[in-house]
Formats: sequence, structure tokens, C-alpha cells
Amino acid sequence: MSNKQINTILIANRGEIALRAIRTIKEMGKKAIAVYSTADKDAHYLDLADAKVCIGGDKSSESYLNIPAIISAAELFSADAIFPGYGFLSENQNFVEICKYHNIEFIGPNSEVMALMSDKSKAKEVMKNAGVPVIPGSDGAIKSKEEALKLAKEIGYPVILKAAAGGGGRGMRIVQSEENMFNAYLAAESEAISAFGDGTIYMEKFIDKPKHIEVQILADKHGNVLHIGERDCSLQRRHQKLIEESPAPTLEPQTRKKLLETAIQATKAIKYVGAGTYEFLLDNEQNFYFMEMNTRLQVEHPVSELVSGLDIIKLMIEIAEGKELPKQDSVSFDGCAIECRITAEDPVKFYPSAGKITKWIAPGGNNVRIDSHAYAGYVVPMFYDSMIGKLIVWGKTRDEAIARMQRALDEFCIEGIKTTIDFHKEMMKNDDFKRGVIHTKYLEQKIESGMKNA
Repeated sequence: MSNKQINTILIANRGEIALRAIRTIKEMGKKAIAVYSTADKDAHYLDLADAKVCIGGDKSSESYLNIPAIISAAELFSADAIFPGYGFLSENQNFVEICKYHNIEFIGPNSEVMALMSDKSKAKEVMKNAGVPVIPGSDGAIKSKEEALKLAKEIGYPVILKAAAGGGGRGMRIVQSEENMFNAYLAAESEAISAFGDGTIYMEKFIDKPKHIEVQILADKHGNVLHIGERDCSLQRRHQKLIEESPAPTLEPQTRKKLLETAIQATKAIKYVGAGTYEFLLDNEQNFYFMEMNTRLQVEHPVSELVSGLDIIKLMIEIAEGKELPKQDSVSFDGCAIECRITAEDPVKFYPSAGKITKWIAPGGNNVRIDSHAYAGYVVPMFYDSMIGKLIVWGKTRDEAIARMQRALDEFCIEGIKTTIDFHKEMMKNDDFKRGVIHTKYLEQKIESGMKNA
């Protein structure tokens, strides 16, 4: 495969990830083109790019999702490639095809594999065939209560009944034993009919208090696949990750080995190219199950960078150029990295808090990294995601990383808007977090039991 020289990259994104990409692109001696909406016109990172161009109005639909405007900007500056970041158009198959049509390299996978992984049931099927464990459950809809009983016996209790048309937790019932099955089935079915007009029910094994573990992979155009370890992203609120770390604290060495091998095997099976992340659920017996694959860079990629010493965006650009990835045995993992997402939200209720930052004193010191586009005087717009930055630290041990994060959070001073800094300070002191026993439902359960700051 011939190498393609990429000289100019347009960044189809905003905020901290746009700044993060500009930094790497400039270090590689390439040109960075930044795009912006009218709401972001004063963002300081725009001045760090080699050129900047306004692509539309405040709302995402008018700007960062405006494909014709982005393509026009790329053509105006003769961009060889587009870096999508995460969110916005990063997983839009049409956009990938349009880039291809205009002979612009999309720094990410092709549209076929993207389409395959975005369809949850197809993705599950493909993974199953590739030998990846998936959550046991029914193949499609359950026809009757009798069938539900028979299947639950095979899978083993507890199971969860879910409305096929569902969402928002409606039409779901956890069934602990055979005695409760009939009632639960009828309740889920009638709730599904009244909520969605469709009573179709399927069944899955219920995993109680799971951990959310993900594996970062990179694959080049020559069939080489590289993993950059795993991350624990169990601390979540309404499926939104708040704290991420690498390595996962409670993962047993044999489980880790199997998990990483499985991710590489799956990547080869789908002939993936680019950066991607496998998301798994881990139960209390160290069994892991495939949930989904994200066919893009993720917010939490810095923790993998800090333990491996690699620059993931640099590797993504090199993959797009047709270069080969480093060999797995040349990558070593050292210490522990933790990331706290700092969002412009109330630290207790998590309500958004847009507005002007009047004071901004960022933490520093050894092994402290802050990825942020914000500063004193910056106005946080209300049109986009509330994340204003990420605080990432590295330590030789997990205890050292927690102590460093605590110190860095104490240093971090933001005034003018509410932020989640206080929430993170509480979490660093939290015994369950220190012990690494946090699961995906942890915060919900704490809120239910009325605990402070959780």
C-alpha cells in the first residue's frame, strides 16, 4: 500500500479536542485548519491554527454538523485530510463517504465498518462469530411466557426482560427467580405496549453492579493491530462517564490478558482501520461481555497516552498516511493515570452552568496534564456539550495518582460558573473509589440512598 503524504489537516471539531489535535499536527510539522461557529468565534485556540474559517451559526446543526460548509472549508485550504475528533460527525457514515468522493482522507475507519458497528444487533452478531463473549440472551423476540421460562433456565437467573422498542428504562424487568417470571413478563409486555405501542420483549442475562471496562485499539492499513491497554470508566452518571483510569484497578492479570487478546482478535475479524474502542461489561466473577465498539477517538484517550507514552492522534494521522504501527512488544505500560472530566455543571445536581469564567487558575506540577480550551474571560456557550476540560494525572502507583489528582483539584480554581471540581474532590476521598469497587450503578444507588455529593 503506497504511503499518502498528508500536509494539511482540517479539524472538524471544537473546544479541547480541537486544541489537542492542533498541538499534535503542529508538532508533526503539518498545517492545521480550524473551523468554528459564530458562538466560538473568540476561542483562543483558533489563533494557534495555521488558518481558521467560520462554517456557520451557533447551533451544531448550522456549523459543526454542516457537511457542505466543512467540505468547502477543506477545499478552500486544500486540506489533504479531515480529523473528526469525537461527537459531531465522527461517526457519520455519509460524511466519510463524502470525504472519499472529494478525495479527502477521513482520519478514521471506512463507512462500511462504521455502519456495521453502529447497528447494535449486527455488531453483537459479528462479535459472537469472532469469538468475543456477548451477554447471553434471546435471539430476537420472545414469543411467550413459556419460552421466557425455558430460556431463563438455560441462561441462569437473574435475567432482565427488555422492550425491543424501548428506551429510558421503560418496559424493563429484572427477574430473580422462576416464581417471578410470569408476573414480570406480563408487566414488561403491558408497559411496553402502553409506552411504545409494541409489546415485543427480549431477554438478557442480568449483570448486577458491572464494571465498565474498555480497550483502546489502533489498526493500520497493513493488517497490524495494536492495543494501548484498558481503561476503567465505571464511574458514570446517566451513562455519562465522569472519571476514567488506566489500568483498570481490579482486573486480574489473566482476565486482562484475555480481554486485550479478544479486542485484537475482534479488530482483525472486522478488518478495522484507525483508532477504536471496545466497551465491555465486567461482572463480579471477572467475566467480560462485549457491549459496543466506538469507531472513533474517545474523550478519555489521554489516560492511555500517559501509561503508554504514545500520542494516539499522531498514530491516527500516520495510519491515514499508510504507515505501519509500532509492534506490540515495543509498547510498555507504566504506572497509573486518572482523568477527571471538568464540566460546566452544578457539582451536586449536574445542571448545566453556561456563562463567563471570571477566574481560571489551572493546576500544574510534575505529571499533571490539563486538556482545556478555557481560560479567564472565556464565555462557555450554551449550545454544546458542557465539558470545559480534562484534568489528567500520572503516578507510579494508583495511590500516588489519587494523591496527585487530589492535590491538582485543590489547586484548580474556576470562578464565574459552577463546575464539577468539588464532586471530583469528594470522589478522590471516597473509600469505595480508593478501593476500586465502583460500578456503573454506584452513583444512582448513592443518590437513592440520599448520600451527600453523590
